[in-house]
Amino acid sequence: MRTTLASLKKGQKAIITDFNIEAIPLKLLEMGCLPGNEVQLLQVAPLGDPIYINVNDSHVAIRRETAVEIDVELVTA
Repeated sequence: MRTTLASLKKGQKAIITDFNIEAIPLKLLEMGCLPGNEVQLLQVAPLGDPIYINVNDSHVAIRRETAVEIDVELVTA
């Protein structure tokens, strides 16, 4: 089963494993949204889009359609 950044629950942490380079804005890559980096879902907007994440100690809001293109592996505590 494919796990994406969009499927995380609030507070969950995950490691980025892969992404669709065509669907990810360059600015997001520059902020550290790269394979091997840890991300945490901080907040989801009331209507479900955008989502608010923490990556490399930067808080970033991204669209759900972008988050679906980022594959992750859950981090177990």
